[in-house]
Amino acid sequence: MPASMLPSFLLYCYIGAITPGPANLTSLAAALRYGRKPALRQWRGIFFGFFVVSMVSVLVTWLLGTMLNKYVGYLAWVGAAYILWMAWHMLRSSGVEAADNPDQPTFRRGLFVQLTNVKIMVFCLTALASYVLPYTDSFWWLFGVGLFLPFTGPMANLIWLFAGASLQKLFSRYRKTVDIVLALSLVACAVSLVWPH
Repeated sequence: MPASMLPSFLLYCYIGAITPGPANLTSLAAALRYGRKPALRQWRGIFFGFFVVSMVSVLVTWLLGTMLNKYVGYLAWVGAAYILWMAWHMLRSSGVEAADNPDQPTFRRGLFVQLTNVKIMVFCLTALASYVLPYTDSFWWLFGVGLFLPFTGPMANLIWLFAGASLQKLFSRYRKTVDIVLALSLVACAVSLVWPH
């Protein structure tokens, strides 16, 4: 990637990382409901899952090159369905006390969120196909950018997590309302993935 593309690439990474998505919203919800420590367990899985998706994206981009673009639309519909399921699950568990809820934040839960998170699949594939592949087909350049990508989303995800932990006591009185707002935010994410496709 030429140096002139670096500001655009970094802006793309920042916007993709900080905007609401399944991982950011589930981290916020986990921190609001369970606190910082359990949410950080889930975040470790989110980070590892992002790393796995990034490395798979490197391989897919390197092997398939530009032929990949026609499959991104299908991934968006699968991702939208999964995000809607997450919204329903969030509403279903709303009002259940943290100690009584079997869905505690865990590494595996965070890993599952990321391995099924179409937002980061599209994010990684777009970053590699748009910012690296047009300038070089070198596996090592793709690999280097792929190693950088997990330090974008999961790092911004910590902002959402710590915001949730800070606001936990304030929002505990309004848990049902917060869960509804977060679920509606997930629905908006799902719609934005497929609309107007």
